[in-house]
Amino acid sequence: IVVSTLAEAHFFAAGGFDDILYAYPLPGARLEECVALAQRLQAFQLLLDTPEALALLRQRPLAGGKRWLVWLKLDCGNGRAGVRPTDPSALSLARAIAEEAPEEVTLVGVYAHCGDTYGCRDVPAIQTIARATTAAVMDFVTT
Repeated sequence: IVVSTLAEAHFFAAGGFDDILYAYPLPGARLEECVALAQRLQAFQLLLDTPEALALLRQRPLAGGKRWLVWLKLDCGNGRAGVRPTDPSALSLARAIAEEAPEEVTLVGVYAHCGDTYGCRDVPAIQTIARATTAAVMDFVTT
């Protein structure tokens, strides 16, 4: 299940969900809350969009052989969160997540949210944004 707040993550975890993606970039001030969820659940997944967030996770490894499960958050036009897929730092961050600490952090994939569709008035407008987002993600992952 995908949630947009840690309160939602706690709610669904209490309801028996054991694989939760927190679809908002890691809030450093709430790292310990994320640690508790990651230790409790089979899979608690996070979004990262900065090297600083990766550094925070590396400074707080999980116990019991668990790894942080992370997605690189791409901003494909929404402008709210994430790193632009055309920004050279995006590929550098993806590589860092995947290669710097494989015993602590696992790169699950890339994540993009078409939040810029919220203002659309019809299906063709939504489809245009979805196609552009898909193309941006595909261009990024095939780089």
